[in-house]
Amino acid sequence: MWDFVAALGLVFAIEGILFAAVPHLAKEALRSASETPVDIMRMIGLASAVLGVAIVWFVRG
Repeated sequence: MWDFVAALGLVFAIEGILFAAVPHLAKEALRSASETPVDIMRMIGLASAVLGVAIVWFVRG
């Protein structure tokens, strides 16, 4: 459970750095995401989740 909380903290830190360092690029990425069709977003989300689980499984093995 604590690993999940640590990972969540890292997500917030990385996103915070992104928004602080290059806010115009972050804003453009959000705009682009809002215009992406739902089906494509769903596939990207599923692929990201599978890749993330695979990476954690490989590293924590």
